[in-house]
Amino acid sequence: MDAEISLQVDGRATTLTLDTRTTLLDALRDRLGNYSPKKGCDHGQCGACTVLLNGRRINSCLVFAVAQNGASVVTAAGLASDGELHPVQQAFLDQDGFQCGYCTPGQICSAVGMLDEAARGHPSYVTASRSEGSAPPRTPEASADGQMNDSPPTQAPELPDDEIRERMSGNLCRCGAYVNIVAAIRQSLAGDQVGGTPGRPATESAIPQPSNGMDQPRPSTSQTPGSSSRSGMKTPGTGQRG
Repeated sequence: MDAEISLQVDGRATTLTLDTRTTLLDALRDRLGNYSPKKGCDHGQCGACTVLLNGRRINSCLVFAVAQNGASVVTAAGLASDGELHPVQQAFLDQDGFQCGYCTPGQICSAVGMLDEAARGHPSYVTASRSEGSAPPRTPEASADGQMNDSPPTQAPELPDDEIRERMSGNLCRCGAYVNIVAAIRQSLAGDQVGGTPGRPATESAIPQPSNGMDQPRPSTSQTPGSSSRSGMKTPGTGQRG
């Protein structure tokens, strides 16, 4: 059974007709030719397929594309803006936070989403263990009308290395580049790069916000990690493998 859906992928509106069993990952890779998110375990255990769905990091291999009708999807290939790398992308380059590069797009998307979560006050197991012994992490409190209290971030969070590792534990690196990945995230934090610039407090999320797909240029392929053959992007029909 097929269904038609509309998505905004990396700032571009698109309409697809696809089998209702198609995952978001397969829709991105096989139907849209976006090979930035990788298919690793295909069971939600490695994080190589991580993308930002309406601003939140998710494993795209675990969700059906038809269930995301009208959603905004950002991959690592869509994080750059006006030819400038996203601060987290730049930090991964500066700190050599990768080796083979297969997990890198997912690591970067997860790091961007994680920093946004931390800036909004979402706790982790490490946060809870510091404040409440061995208690599980708290969830954002609901307001009187039942809506979750999820206000925009106002400043870059302060995260020690053990908390960075905990919050990024859903993304595996087969090459073992974890030390440099943590260093890259630490660099992003040191620059207050969650919506801000070095030395200045952040004022809003650094995650690209939904638009109508017409008001922003497509990121330059020469400036976007994941756009080269090394990182897995390809032109559909070339026979290259992502």
